[in-house]
Amino acid sequence: MSKIARANVFERKGHYLGPDTAVLRYYARGMNVCRAIYKYAVATRVSHWLWVLAFGALVSSGLQIFNAAPFLDAFDRRDQSHRVLSIDSPQDGVGTTTLFGHVFTTTTWLGWTPNGMGGYASRAFPSWITIPSFQDLADGRRWHFFFAWTALVAWLTWLISSAVKGNLRHILLAPSDIPKLWPMQAYYLHLRKAPPPYGLYNPLQKASYTAVLFGLAPLVVLTGLSLSPGIDTIAHPLTWILGGRQFARLWHFTGMILLVGFWLIHVFQVLTQGVINQLMSMITGWYRPEEYQTVPVEHR
Repeated sequence: MSKIARANVFERKGHYLGPDTAVLRYYARGMNVCRAIYKYAVATRVSHWLWVLAFGALVSSGLQIFNAAPFLDAFDRRDQSHRVLSIDSPQDGVGTTTLFGHVFTTTTWLGWTPNGMGGYASRAFPSWITIPSFQDLADGRRWHFFFAWTALVAWLTWLISSAVKGNLRHILLAPSDIPKLWPMQAYYLHLRKAPPPYGLYNPLQKASYTAVLFGLAPLVVLTGLSLSPGIDTIAHPLTWILGGRQFARLWHFTGMILLVGFWLIHVFQVLTQGVINQLMSMITGWYRPEEYQTVPVEHR
């Protein structure tokens, strides 16, 4: 049997620095032997894509709900003197966005936007970004509540799976990761040729996951619960702790913006680090580390 043939069928058990990784696979590609690592377990992959779907629906339906009261006040009740954000239409054909007292014309983008019925109307966010597209608060709330529970189930599935396997320690930011944050960012910006050494998750990923797990996720969940009339009835102290319903709306909206920012950074990392390899690893579970992608046969 040739070296290529032997490499093509050769598999062995092994371990990699990180969660969900227990198998190394060697296979032939041209005149090289490549190594693939089983990086993501089924629970991780399913919960990841389920969360992606739920998050998109939550943002879209959340903007539909926001359209019913297109303002945010830093106060325990409605008060224009404490208004942080306002999106409206002072007259037909004109849309404005007011942020901390500064007014910006945002016609067709915010304030005066497509209404989902073939025309334009006074509504904060356009029809192409809301669920449903036309203005319907009741349906927007139904979509939002359904996918809120969907996202919670997906997040808990991943969290419990990682905790049972003892993998959370590989995901959370450690003090030793802090000095590596800028070198890793410099690598993403192509300011250095190689990233600093790391395990399955690099320092920037670990910092992002830590912030989301212990900051943004609890904030969005708690503020969302406080905005539910049913929860507010039986757990009013939660709303009071958050500063009242209007403050809770402000925290909830801010948490959404930060989560969208996290998503954009995540997508940027994927696009700059081999998008096909990254996507396939989250679909099939198998990932090819850059430093092991092409190893000449004679070196094995």
